[in-house]
Amino acid sequence: MSWGTELWDQFDNLEKHTQWGIDILEKYIKFVRERTEIELSYAKQLRNLSKKYQPKKNSKEEEEYKYTSCKAFLSTLNEMNDYAGQHEVISENMTSQITMELARYVQELKQERKSHFHDGRKAQQHIETCWKQLESSKRRFERDCKEADRAQQYFEKMDADINVTKADVEKARQQAQIRHQMAEDSKADYSSILQKFNQEQHEYYHTHIPNIFQKIQEMEERRIVRIGESMKTYAEVDRQVIPIIGKCLDGIVKAAESIDQKNDSQLVIEAYKSGFEPPGDIEFEDFTQPMKRTVSNNSLSNSRGEGKTELKFGGKTKGKLWPFIKKNKLMSLLTSPHQPPPPPPASASPSAVPNGPQSPKQQKEPLSHRFNEFMTSKPKIHCFRSLKRGGATPEDFSNLPPEQRRKKLQQKVDELNKEIQKEMDQRDAITKMKDVYLKNPQMGDPASLDHKLTEVGQNIEKLRSEAQKFEAWLAEVEGRLPARSEQARRQSGLYDAQHPPPVNNCAQDRESPDGSYTEEQSQESELKVLATDFDDEFDDEEPLPAIGTCKALYTFEGQNEGTISVAEGETLYVIEEDKGDGWTRIRRNEDEEGYVPTSYVEVYLDKNAKGAKTYI
Repeated sequence: MSWGTELWDQFDNLEKHTQWGIDILEKYIKFVRERTEIELSYAKQLRNLSKKYQPKKNSKEEEEYKYTSCKAFLSTLNEMNDYAGQHEVISENMTSQITMELARYVQELKQERKSHFHDGRKAQQHIETCWKQLESSKRRFERDCKEADRAQQYFEKMDADINVTKADVEKARQQAQIRHQMAEDSKADYSSILQKFNQEQHEYYHTHIPNIFQKIQEMEERRIVRIGESMKTYAEVDRQVIPIIGKCLDGIVKAAESIDQKNDSQLVIEAYKSGFEPPGDIEFEDFTQPMKRTVSNNSLSNSRGEGKTELKFGGKTKGKLWPFIKKNKLMSLLTSPHQPPPPPPASASPSAVPNGPQSPKQQKEPLSHRFNEFMTSKPKIHCFRSLKRGGATPEDFSNLPPEQRRKKLQQKVDELNKEIQKEMDQRDAITKMKDVYLKNPQMGDPASLDHKLTEVGQNIEKLRSEAQKFEAWLAEVEGRLPARSEQARRQSGLYDAQHPPPVNNCAQDRESPDGSYTEEQSQESELKVLATDFDDEFDDEEPLPAIGTCKALYTFEGQNEGTISVAEGETLYVIEEDKGDGWTRIRRNEDEEGYVPTSYVEVYLDKNAKGAKTYI
């Protein structure tokens, strides 16, 4: 089966077919190239997806990944990153082993095809030239024969005519002979050219064209084999990464199997356990005695007389109530103004009018009534952050519940021990270097290291002192040491503006979250302790957003807690409307907010509240 013998007359069709074969090869190259682009795009999207869900460093998300389910998810993200890498490998291998190789082969194929069909056209042109020569000699021979025949007939005619002279007859005879000779010469030439053409034609159809077509056939078959090999390579490139992709999927399965729900539950306990005991039973309060009121140690009441209100919880046998009270609601109830605001000044110069005797904090109703209002009303969350502005976390973490405080102290002790070990290693290294300098003075001056040794030693002593201090606090929390006295607490630097002397705010007469035993104090002190104790629990609450603006019509000097001073003409943000008590809550900036009389300001509320400025 040969194209040269079977398709000897299909030169044009073979030319079209081979061009179609090259087009098919180029189409396959384009297909593979687009597949590599898809693989790269897919790998990029997988990597971006994995990166998007990776926990951010030094964020709350990073702390969540201590749970086994979150660790499994993190492992899944890492495996997906490796999975994406395998798709990049597929793209790279297809590009190098298929696309680039086939592109180079197509160029070679085009050159080879061009050469073969050039030779074919050259052979065609040669045989066509020979054919034209044959046709020309044939026509000449035919013409000479006709001329010789006419010359013979003319001679015979002249010879038969008695009126023609002998000279004219001789001339006609010579002309006939010349024409006959020319015809014989044309015949010989035609015969020679015909023989030559037949030979060329035989070589053309039996030698030249079969050879050229055979080469074209071999070229086409190599193209077909090459595209088949490329398709195998295409599959092998995918097959090569399947084991690694399988390992990635196995890693995801292994991570999923490593999830331990019991361990996660234990971690939740460790993360949020407060260490407090549940509240005990509330004792019955007998209200049948008109003058003497039995006060339960677990109730809130006005026990001081003379209008003095305090927050007091039960005795030793009862659990705490205050850990379960929403801080913002409690603070809102205890600090919101509940008295009529002062009337606006009537004089021409409002700024000269004092604030007046009234104040949001002057009038106090029994705290038990306020607490009952809180317990029966729907909680309303307020921004609690303003109550702790400028405050810092206590060094001994006394603002945390006992269990959380113990964890923080243990963590701090571990960090300090690591730093101590690091400094000790550095001291040992400097000591060895000093010994080397002593043995080999040419390498350096030993005295130059004394200052560094002294500095490191001081750092070690400082760190040890810190570690001992935190270990003492840790031992106190764990019950290994007795509670510290008030004098020791003052020496440790725990007292500051944000941490006044603690109060007995527990249902049991035992340690409060700062680890001390306390006596009765005023309502304001108790309020600050409550704010401090649960400050961290609500630290992430967002402040109230601004719902509008207001312009101060008069100057108001807010000298009492809960109020804020404003100047006439000043523009501020409104964060809480007047609830009917005559006070409006406003904010100047992120550090200053409070109540002013509604009659002192002109309020412009933003109905949709979009674009309202908030402070964090």
